[in-house]
Amino acid sequence: VSDKLSEKGIEILKKAGGLVVDVKTGLTKEQLIAEIPKYDGLIIRSGTKVTADIISAAKNLKVIGRAGIGVDNVDVDAASKKGIVVMNTPEGNIITTAEHAIAMMLSLARKIPQASASIKAKKWEKGFMGVEVYNKILGVIGLGRIGSIVASRAKGLSMNVIAYDPFISKERAQNLGVELVELQDIFKRADFISVHTPKTPETTYLIGEKEFSIMKKGVRIINCARGGIIDEKALYKAIKDKIVAGAALDVFEKEPVQPDNPLLELDEVICTPHLGASTDEAQLNVAIDVAEQIVEFFKKGQIRNAVNVPSISAELLSKIQPYLTLGEKMGSLHAQLIEGGVKGITIKYSGDIANLGVKPITISIIKGFLQSFVGEGVNMVNAPFIAKERGIEVTETTTSESHDFASLISVTVKTEKQEKLIEGTVFGKNDPRIVRIDEYWVEASPSGNMLIFSNIDAPGVIGKIGTILGDDKVNIAGMQLGRNKPKGNAVSIVNIDSPIPDKTLQKIRSMPNIIYAKMVKL
Repeated sequence: VSDKLSEKGIEILKKAGGLVVDVKTGLTKEQLIAEIPKYDGLIIRSGTKVTADIISAAKNLKVIGRAGIGVDNVDVDAASKKGIVVMNTPEGNIITTAEHAIAMMLSLARKIPQASASIKAKKWEKGFMGVEVYNKILGVIGLGRIGSIVASRAKGLSMNVIAYDPFISKERAQNLGVELVELQDIFKRADFISVHTPKTPETTYLIGEKEFSIMKKGVRIINCARGGIIDEKALYKAIKDKIVAGAALDVFEKEPVQPDNPLLELDEVICTPHLGASTDEAQLNVAIDVAEQIVEFFKKGQIRNAVNVPSISAELLSKIQPYLTLGEKMGSLHAQLIEGGVKGITIKYSGDIANLGVKPITISIIKGFLQSFVGEGVNMVNAPFIAKERGIEVTETTTSESHDFASLISVTVKTEKQEKLIEGTVFGKNDPRIVRIDEYWVEASPSGNMLIFSNIDAPGVIGKIGTILGDDKVNIAGMQLGRNKPKGNAVSIVNIDSPIPDKTLQKIRSMPNIIYAKMVKL
């Protein structure tokens, strides 16, 4: 145990029997490299950085347990290559983080930190005029586990809660007593906005200058999720321009927050140093969770909350590994292409693959799908539960028949707006390919940066897009086109060497004959 852990967690480990438990905190990287070869398991919090060098030195290490959700301090790829299971504890601090968001909102509304600082400065100032939250509109961005609790607590304060989450169905929102709206509606209507999404390429700078410009004057912003979801420069400007009345931030683009960050100069901004999970209860919960998971691993061989491996035999894993990779890519591709609240996912396995254990592949598809908007908390263990929580019904079928490929995976996602089909297979031993999108047959490698667009099959469309990409210095690595009939509609998948700038994507979308165009990262 290389970071401080609640004594309750240590007690669980010691009482399990058969485990020798050493607590050695505050080790330098060099000291940990020297110590790690003799250990079979390692428990950490956020302090220990488990680098590739440390993993390379870990001759006997079988499992790393992270007391908390984030594993960005672990080189998961290096651990996976060495066969080391990496576990986290995604459930332990959900309530704590949600309560912190509520506390920040109330502190922001009543200017409690400013008033406290004033009175400690030997002043007695009565000018800290606040606002009630009663009957105000709270916009929740991200209605996952934490966002749902925030919504529930806010309703208890008699707030009117609206929420945006493209992967939550209206039925799920209704069960929470929340009005599901588009993101633009939150910006236009909300008195308070609380962010509860992971930081992904899609959510980076989700709230910027454009979004602030359409907000209700006097709006207050709360971010206890991840730094970088809100553009800090744009937030500073919005506060100075009197659009935003105040902001409560637990997270920043750069942490520790830089002393010269201009937001720190503003009286309208209240801050905490990433304390969302910092309660006695949360630290106790994650300590108990990680200790129990480590005991289960060594005593029963059970893997729970693993972020890098499914719970299957080594023999089966070797057979289906390429399909696990394909499935996760197909799920992620779906998540980046669909529109509307998700109702269900139907997965069909055809041919040889149907005779193997397909459940882990199904989970990998769900994981890839959810990870695009839930983030790092999704793994092979909890993906089905998160899908169920969000009201996403998953159906799995198999058939030994496959007319065009030896093995074929078909994934259909049904939303409130559309139904989309993606099919994939594996060529050779380990060459995953997307072979169909809706009615269009293609053959594309699901990797890296991809431009996917649909168009009316007319002369000059492909050439014009190539010119736009070339003019904006975007290099094409490969391209596949499928069409339903001559002069009908077509879909193209363009593999590119770098992400497409927003301005370039807008040029393509504004072209005649373009039905849709999306940038995808796999």
